[in-house]
Amino acid sequence: MDQKIVIDSRADVSESSFISKVFMWMAAGLGVSALASTALLGQPALLRAIFSNQILFFGIIIAEFGLVLWLSAAALRLSVASATLLYIVYSALNGITLTSIFFIYTAGSILVTFAVTAGTFFFFSLYGLTTKRDLTSVGNLARMALLGFIIASVVNIFLKSSAMGWILTFLGIAIFLGLIAYDTQKLKAIHAYGLSDAETGKKTAILGALVLYLDFINLFLLLLRLFGSRRE
Repeated sequence: MDQKIVIDSRADVSESSFISKVFMWMAAGLGVSALASTALLGQPALLRAIFSNQILFFGIIIAEFGLVLWLSAAALRLSVASATLLYIVYSALNGITLTSIFFIYTAGSILVTFAVTAGTFFFFSLYGLTTKRDLTSVGNLARMALLGFIIASVVNIFLKSSAMGWILTFLGIAIFLGLIAYDTQKLKAIHAYGLSDAETGKKTAILGALVLYLDFINLFLLLLRLFGSRRE
């Protein structure tokens, strides 16, 4: 989302059309993840193969990490087809790894938490789109806090402190709520700067969708810690 976009007054994509495309692609990514997870749940043998083989499982996670870094850094240099393919593949791989939540939480609580996440995401996105306040300072603070959140989360893997775990959960929720509002408002700023052509607009929409997709998924996982009912 920080890539430099060439300003050109010839680009005539309306703000509402551009933002609609971003949310459409975000929804498509979530849909692909849901389909991948559902398909995997219907294949017990493949499910066991993935989650019983640590090399395979962590290989998928590494592939996800590599894809999201590649797409984030190179989206505007790729063709629309390549950027779209990478986004869809990443969404599918993320859906596969997210299948693990069904081993921990009940399906009902996962669905309820997803609905809560969707409603919360909608509210803070709407705020980002409609507020007159510049949220740049909020976004910068959230990004810095996110770095500390990641480091503390890694440390807590070894400490295994339940108290720290709960503190990090609430901190993470606050961070991603701020990022959702900021990243949504940033879409308006990107459009205002100008999009050089229709192809750049499409690739930028995919890149924006990736950012919002990540915000949504991380908020969902954090809320699941609060509202998810664990399996007996």
